[in-house]
Amino acid sequence: MKIKYVLELIKQVEKVPVKFLSPMSGYEGLYEIRIEFESNIYRVFCCFDKGKLVVLFSGFQKKTQKTPKKEIEKAMRLKREYFESKNKKQ
Repeated sequence: MKIKYVLELIKQVEKVPVKFLSPMSGYEGLYEIRIEFESNIYRVFCCFDKGKLVVLFSGFQKKTQKTPKKEIEKAMRLKREYFESKNKKQ
């Protein structure tokens, strides 16, 4: 329910609060969706395609203050593969 709420918020609100969606500094075009439920914190990496389409890449449960580098690298790889695949179809 909480994930659905945050995705609906992103879809409907012009300026989504940083509490829910923020750019990953140092990783061009990569954003982090933040979801808190009870005492758990979840993150979903995404990007925007043509400004409107939100493309979700990967998610994980965050257990420390620092975002694991392997999760960021995985999201960046999936982002690159998404746009490469899309460009091949055009």
